[in-house]
Amino acid sequence: MAVDTLLEKALGGDIRSIARIISLIENDNPEKDALLKRVYPMTGKAIVLGITGSPGAGKSTLTDKVIEHFRRQGKKVGVIAVDPSSPFSGGAILADRIRMQRHTGDSGVYIRSMGTRGSLGGLSRGTRESVILLDACGYDVIIIETVGVGQSEVDIIKIADTVCLVLVPGMGDDIQIMKAGIMEIANVFAINKADKPGVDRVAAEVRLMLDLVKDRPWVPPVHLTVAENGTGIEELVASIASHSVFLKSNPDGVRREWRRLAFEVEEILLQHITRMTEKSWNAYKTDEVMELLLSRKSNPYAVAEDVLRKIIPGTRVV
Repeated sequence: MAVDTLLEKALGGDIRSIARIISLIENDNPEKDALLKRVYPMTGKAIVLGITGSPGAGKSTLTDKVIEHFRRQGKKVGVIAVDPSSPFSGGAILADRIRMQRHTGDSGVYIRSMGTRGSLGGLSRGTRESVILLDACGYDVIIIETVGVGQSEVDIIKIADTVCLVLVPGMGDDIQIMKAGIMEIANVFAINKADKPGVDRVAAEVRLMLDLVKDRPWVPPVHLTVAENGTGIEELVASIASHSVFLKSNPDGVRREWRRLAFEVEEILLQHITRMTEKSWNAYKTDEVMELLLSRKSNPYAVAEDVLRKIIPGTRVV
């Protein structure tokens, strides 16, 4: 099927066409950029929510309940559940989709599991572009659930408007993650599994650390939730919606959007530079070049400089 036809069907709400375009995005299809240029003017309306936190914090169950709540409000919800990649196929291990399978029959919910494919930061390489597509296709809320890999998850702030950090009592690494700086990206906190001992201590520590930051325009609320039975989800979703309103009405929201757009341009530049570099290096990488490196008659810096000169004449590796 031609890409134009595929895009027309996707914009009309056809789930299979949306899935096929996301596959093109993940596989870095040459037509991907032209397609994204076309849909970009249709974006900017969705709430983009990042849900992140330690493995075992109950992110998928919490996401499931958040989907349910937004659907009760009549909102279309898109979910990108970023899973660790299979070491065999490179594709996502579909644990998150299995947990959310009760929504698969709902035409107002689209769930896509994506593998990290070696990408750092708890995200997949195609996450940003997939969010753009889902926004253009009329999804009111787009949820990104990250892998849960620790401090490097700060990358979620480059895509999401609102970040919800999920913590649980009884896991010592949660406080370590907060000290490492990941808590600085959170706009909303969910202390999940709040029916377990120690929840008050975790909530108190989070609030104490938040109190250390003075004069912030938005003070992240801390919610106690039990995702298994839906306790606290209504209040959590209300705070997510409040933060979305705040971003549209406060100068800090404009600054945040500027930073996010700058990150977006940088990401596009890096993707193209990486693609050009890989192509140039593969053409340059002969047995003779490798033998010279092996014998130390050449060095990686000189080789890299030669490769870069083929891309950008006059380049020097300092």
